[in-house]
Amino acid sequence: MGRLLSVNVGLPRDIVWQGKTVHTSIWKTPVEGPRMVRRLNIDGDGQGDLGGHGGERRAVYVYQLDSYRYWERHLGRNEFVYGQFGENFTVDGLPDAAVCIGDRYRIGGAVFEVTQPRVTCYRLGIRMNEPEMAALLVKHGRPGFYFRVLEEGEVRAGDEITLVASGPEQMSVSEIDALLYLPGHPAARLERALRIPALSAGWHRSFEALLKQERKDGAATGNAGLGLASSTAPPWRGFRPLRVSRKERETRNVISLVLEPTDGQPIAAALPGQFVVLRLGPTSASALMRSYSLSGEPGTASYRVSVKRGAHGAASTYINDELKVGDIVEASAARGSFTLRQGDTPVVLLSAGIGVTPVLAMLHALAAEATTRDVWWLYGTRSGREHPFANEARELLAALPHRHSRICYSSPDPADRPNVNFDVRGRLDMRVLEQLNLPRDGDFYICGPTSFMSDLSAGLAALGVAKDRIHTEIFGPGPSSPPGIAAPPRRPPHVPAGPPGSGPTVSFARSGLNVRWGPSFQSLLELAEACDVPVRWSCRTGVCHNCETGLVAGQIGYHPDSVDAPADGNVLICCSRPEGNVVIDL
Repeated sequence: MGRLLSVNVGLPRDIVWQGKTVHTSIWKTPVEGPRMVRRLNIDGDGQGDLGGHGGERRAVYVYQLDSYRYWERHLGRNEFVYGQFGENFTVDGLPDAAVCIGDRYRIGGAVFEVTQPRVTCYRLGIRMNEPEMAALLVKHGRPGFYFRVLEEGEVRAGDEITLVASGPEQMSVSEIDALLYLPGHPAARLERALRIPALSAGWHRSFEALLKQERKDGAATGNAGLGLASSTAPPWRGFRPLRVSRKERETRNVISLVLEPTDGQPIAAALPGQFVVLRLGPTSASALMRSYSLSGEPGTASYRVSVKRGAHGAASTYINDELKVGDIVEASAARGSFTLRQGDTPVVLLSAGIGVTPVLAMLHALAAEATTRDVWWLYGTRSGREHPFANEARELLAALPHRHSRICYSSPDPADRPNVNFDVRGRLDMRVLEQLNLPRDGDFYICGPTSFMSDLSAGLAALGVAKDRIHTEIFGPGPSSPPGIAAPPRRPPHVPAGPPGSGPTVSFARSGLNVRWGPSFQSLLELAEACDVPVRWSCRTGVCHNCETGLVAGQIGYHPDSVDAPADGNVLICCSRPEGNVVIDL
């Protein structure tokens, strides 16, 4: 059937790459003699990033000699050594096009099961000195695969590889890899893949998401198995002029704007929880860009946003002091995936401070439909003077037959009455939630300061709430997620060092930053990193979609082409460049 040519191991180490410290074990070295293979790895081996590699179902990575020869020809290189692709087993035989998920093999004294193709990240590009290597493995159908260890035992180079059982459905490694990463995703094949018990849980979830994804004219909009794909494209691209029809003060530091179309034509109704990007200012050259959640009842006549005045907030100061009723602002279409799920499950709305705005829109929607769902309204602020929408929320809750409410004031004023204006003295935190009989099977929507959201998310998960039922929304730039890289001290977003570029303007809407593009950047991701704008990424070559981000306005080009297109209105920042002025939801 095949033969084990080399057993390769390596422990994590730190390397310097593009000025960053990367923790990786991509460098593997062949060993002589027998090695014990255990449930999680081979003796002497380790994984640097357990989020993307390692674990019981990714214990041993396998790559084939035939693929070595293929890449030598394709890349015009001849210096490869065993372990070149970060694999634990270099084998002769077992091609990706023939090996199937669920196949079981005996090698030496151990028995293995094939669980998934490799999920390739940027570190292989570093090891191979070929930045596009992650995408090339997928495009050329040569990802390699992972083994789970069913029976521990010793193996050594030269051992024969014997097939002891064939996997159900007979879907090959390359077929499964293409089903997730390449365009298409036929439903019948997704259903076949989901019937394979050996398939790793992460791949199973991705295929389930693809199978559930709504399609337009038979075609999927983006890749729901990988990133932020949405079945609903923004109803318009770029910005649309809206007139300020009302300006209402909610508290001493929160003001609401009601925005209506200038042409009298309806606007597309937003989903409850979505946000818009506003472009504010007298001219586009000096415009301020900010993202604000919609806070009113979803409808087609107007949008309402509610803005808290910051001590040094240029946009909030402009809205408070300069913007007048009758003025025109430019608005993006409503967007965002922090939206109210349909169904009959309980709804728990948790917010603090100005984080109330998106969940207030959800409460409006629940009241408008006269829902019979169990609805929990949990809110925390300092005092009654800083409690926006207090009466509005009470009136909405009063219309719901199965309502529950807890209001927490951390520093109530003397005029704030317990059990009238508020229920709990102190912060809204897990101590409060643990005293409530919250439904574990409900959907939890959390918005507020970052620490508030992270603490409640972790606490709810510890109480037994499923992670896919805990939804959060972040105001401003979210945390970075660079896999395997030592986190540098967090700095506020800024223009990049050096002379300014002369290209198009790239606006980072959540960060409030406008930057000119320059030739020193190869992608929007590189520009964001140079500005310390928080970003997520993994492959850096248009495969994994971790970097998928909202494209609010403008046109981009891909260099190299992405493997599968993002959802309408989104962009893969790792391999794209601006083709004119652009606005990105970062």
